[in-house]
Amino acid sequence: MKRYRHIFFDLDHTLWDFRSNSRDTLTELYHDERLELRGIPSATELIDAYEEVNQVLWLRYEAGHLPKEVLRVLRFRNALLRFGVKDEVMAVRMGRNYLERCPQRTKLMPGVASLLEDLDRDHALHIITNGFDEVQRIKLDGSGIGQRFRVVLTSEKAGARKPDPRIFARAMKDAGARDGECLMVGDDRRTDMAGARGAGWDHAHFAAETDPDPLATYRIMHMDDLRPILL
Repeated sequence: MKRYRHIFFDLDHTLWDFRSNSRDTLTELYHDERLELRGIPSATELIDAYEEVNQVLWLRYEAGHLPKEVLRVLRFRNALLRFGVKDEVMAVRMGRNYLERCPQRTKLMPGVASLLEDLDRDHALHIITNGFDEVQRIKLDGSGIGQRFRVVLTSEKAGARKPDPRIFARAMKDAGARDGECLMVGDDRRTDMAGARGAGWDHAHFAAETDPDPLATYRIMHMDDLRPILL
């Protein structure tokens, strides 16, 4: 089995349970804003609309076509418009409250905490994320795993987003890693897997919420599947 010294993780949907934490926050906002009185039948329907809108806008952000400040407002404005609710003040307020509350939630993907504890004894652990710099640290520290990582590199800090090979080169330099020592672990086939391939790294596709990448070096369905590879 190949020996990896440096393990680079994606954060959202890989370590931090973005879907559960986001949906819990959206449910809370639905009730706080009393959206049932504005014609939105349920929190579930709000969540469905928000996730669909956010996915489209996030792709525009990752392509460099949309500033993050605009993204944060548009995703709620456009989701509310799906139900005929035109309220700019509410959209701004919901965007602000979502951004404040969601990163403070602490749910991790199953098996993450114990795996990181075991890996930390004999590996250098790092994060490469396309998330916003100011919120990713809150997620890491609030969920109790922040101290495990030596390098936390966001796309904002690197000046490049996955799958751009520049962010992988910057991460390797910051970590003091050498060719052949790095393994990328992530959920996204385009940003994490294709990005790692372009950088010449081995990569493990965490496919709990998506179809497995047939080109990945490894394919895992649970974090514990990394144990025979790394431990």
